[in-house]
Amino acid sequence: MIVVDRPESLVVGHAVRTSNAEEMDPARAKLPALWRRAGAPGAFAHVPGRIDENLYAVLTDYESDHHGAYTQIVGVAVRSVPRLPDGMVAVRVPGVPALRLEARGPMPGALIESWQQLWKHTESGGTPARAFTTDLEVHHPEGVDLYVAVFPPMG
Repeated sequence: MIVVDRPESLVVGHAVRTSNAEEMDPARAKLPALWRRAGAPGAFAHVPGRIDENLYAVLTDYESDHHGAYTQIVGVAVRSVPRLPDGMVAVRVPGVPALRLEARGPMPGALIESWQQLWKHTESGGTPARAFTTDLEVHHPEGVDLYVAVFPPMG
């Protein structure tokens, strides 16, 4: 885990409100359907101004910490939002100091492992501390890069 300056980005996609507890229960999990929708051929073909072919997952509006509810938006990075396609939202991911983890290997196992590593870091009081503001996953052909917002180090 290294701390990097995450650049600001703009993501357009579909959103759900969920929690890790809900996602552990297959009957209540909302993310599998969100990801199926995002992974469907041409799911974002009508979104103008895409920056690349990657999928972006934004985790934001944290109720508290990793035990509380949060909103996940899965979509694509864009330069600007002239108009939103029906049923989609736009979210600005602020540029902040972030812990960067690289999940490589079979998915979703490698990504789950990275998140578990993060939860251990959080629960053990690891520094830097997570900010629980806006986190970002960048899904690309080599794997997933995870950028988790942290509090800037005290100078």
